[in-house]
Amino acid sequence: MRTTWTFNSAGQIVFGRNAAAQVGVLARTHGARKALVVTDSNLVRAGMLDRILTPLREAGIETAVFEGGEPEPSFAAAIACEVLARREAPDMLIALGGGSNIDLAKTVAVLLAHGGKPQDYVGDGKVPGPVVPLLALPTTAGTGSEVSGSSVMTDTERKVKVGILSNWMRPTAALVDPLLTVSCPPKVTADSGIDALTHAIEAATAVENALFPLPAGEYTIYQGRHPYGELLAEKAIRLVGQFLARAVKNGEDLEAREGMHLASLFAGLAFSNIGVAAVHALEYPIGGAVHVSHGAGNGLLLPYVMEFNKPARVETMARIAGWLGVDTTGMSPETAADSAIQAVRDLRREIGIPDRLRELGIQEEQLPGLAQIASGITRILRVNPRYPTVGELEGILRAAY
Repeated sequence: MRTTWTFNSAGQIVFGRNAAAQVGVLARTHGARKALVVTDSNLVRAGMLDRILTPLREAGIETAVFEGGEPEPSFAAAIACEVLARREAPDMLIALGGGSNIDLAKTVAVLLAHGGKPQDYVGDGKVPGPVVPLLALPTTAGTGSEVSGSSVMTDTERKVKVGILSNWMRPTAALVDPLLTVSCPPKVTADSGIDALTHAIEAATAVENALFPLPAGEYTIYQGRHPYGELLAEKAIRLVGQFLARAVKNGEDLEAREGMHLASLFAGLAFSNIGVAAVHALEYPIGGAVHVSHGAGNGLLLPYVMEFNKPARVETMARIAGWLGVDTTGMSPETAADSAIQAVRDLRREIGIPDRLRELGIQEEQLPGLAQIASGITRILRVNPRYPTVGELEGILRAAY
């Protein structure tokens, strides 16, 4: 049983409009002479790359660019990026993009420092030491990858998403600039934003730190719910309730963009210490089986998992309802908890997140197999306030089908 908790983050956080302009100064401060920018072709075409190449060059930093980033990045993408990095020999990586590009850069930072294949590091605590320095500039508001110690990759052979988890992978610095999200399309804004909400709600409802079921001798970066993480999760949920729909409806709403970038940051800090839980365990095999963004998959599953967890978290969910803007005056805790789940459903519908697994192309006969795969992801299932059996996981999927 754990009776203490710790808190880890990126080495430095720079938040605010035009924070990206500081990338050159920060790179130089951290000793970089040559940087490899890890991004994707869409951001290059959108002119986003120039917004960081200019300050890097002004700071005297030589640059090379890998633009092969992809949604839900594959091991192959990491290997391709590593090949370029070894040829260019940078002393720093700079990730520009959503969580996929940042996760890709994290994996490459591990490979450059320690060799081997991406598969060698799948799991918790398998990175043996420091990695190549990494600056992260998120262009979406959702994943929190800019401060987390995890990288989600897609194992295309097994058709499942996998996680590499290590506090060594937390970026050297996170430059969180809301202006980088202004051109983010509505669907990406919605998918990313509901991902942030999932992170925050899973952190807020996680198993207690003192009850976290970690076997003796086993290591994990996750540690269950603790006061600092709860504080961050609450603020993230409040911000999502206030700003997500606005950001989806009007990408030029800078107040909403700033609010959502802050929500994503706070949720990232919360979940990357407390842990994610059953929503993510179920989404990993679903995301590997069909083409769906991680955020949309999480957002679809979130209220169904909340229903499952409600018996263990009635009081917390009652508070979540208020954080999402529900007037719970006169409600019993049970009714207020139900209203939190409904508020998530309503928000999901308002921003266009699918409601049913069948809408993603999942077939009913796939459900038992997906549940079986999810049941093996113990590193995050143990964060859930109710540890689900494989039958209960299948029941959640059938409710969502």
